[in-house]
Amino acid sequence: MSSVPRAVPSSSSPVHVIGASGRSGLALVRALHARAVPVVPVVRDRARWAAAGIDLPPRLADLRDPRALLAALRDAERVVSTAHARHVPEVLDAAPPPARRVFLGSTRKFTRWPDAHGNGVLAGERALLASGRDGVILHPTMIYGADGENNVRRLAALLRRLPFAPLPGGGRALVQPIHQSDLTASILSALDRDWHGPHALVVAGPEAMPYRDFLAAVATAAGLPPRRVLPVPAFLLMAAVLLARPIPRLPRIGPDEVRRLLEDKAFDVAPMREMLGVAAIHLDDGLALTFGSRGASSP
Repeated sequence: MSSVPRAVPSSSSPVHVIGASGRSGLALVRALHARAVPVVPVVRDRARWAAAGIDLPPRLADLRDPRALLAALRDAERVVSTAHARHVPEVLDAAPPPARRVFLGSTRKFTRWPDAHGNGVLAGERALLASGRDGVILHPTMIYGADGENNVRRLAALLRRLPFAPLPGGGRALVQPIHQSDLTASILSALDRDWHGPHALVVAGPEAMPYRDFLAAVATAAGLPPRRVLPVPAFLLMAAVLLARPIPRLPRIGPDEVRRLLEDKAFDVAPMREMLGVAAIHLDDGLALTFGSRGASSP
């Protein structure tokens, strides 16, 4: 049986970015714009896109509206969806079959305590893999360094208000955060790769480290003195964060986040380097970019 040659999008083909006004979407749009690659922002809220200050006309589409999404992607050759991976089926249905697709998932799919977020990522990955379409779903670890991100900045804000760091298990569980610039580089590389069929790939920082070391690095980068780690049973810490919710100006942390501090999040980045050619920057360098080399007076 003969096969029909595929039309492979070129590296200069326009990129339709779904969720262009979000953190990762906006970082990608700016990177593409800087490279003079045509971009079609696909957003739900025109006002929010206008606030980004990028002079590109958006296409409006709610992912729950099949007709609007079909119209927004009618001429797409390369599609990146930075929306939650639960919407992969909708994008698969709306994008033209020959289009190259890049989706963002999350390593939350590996959690031992499934939740709606992780289950949605798993469902999105299953949909892509079952579709047979060319493309990839990238599963980033904790993302930091984006404009308005609330991971390391929220942690720094919390450390400013605590004389010590209460951590379940003493903070021995491993984390492997990825800087937004490396995630953006991974997406750009995925857009230029000629994928044959569907793929799934983890993208992460260069090495895993105990959470207590990650916390110490954040404190240093934010210009804070070291915080002594106080091992606390997870159930007590989960109760404490619930009791602390009414306290004004204290960053909000959920019990599920506390529980996830007990599981290792460490991944092999060799496939990321081999398939995408991206070698992620070290945490210290990423935090210096996030807070500034002299630390930040406020997170």
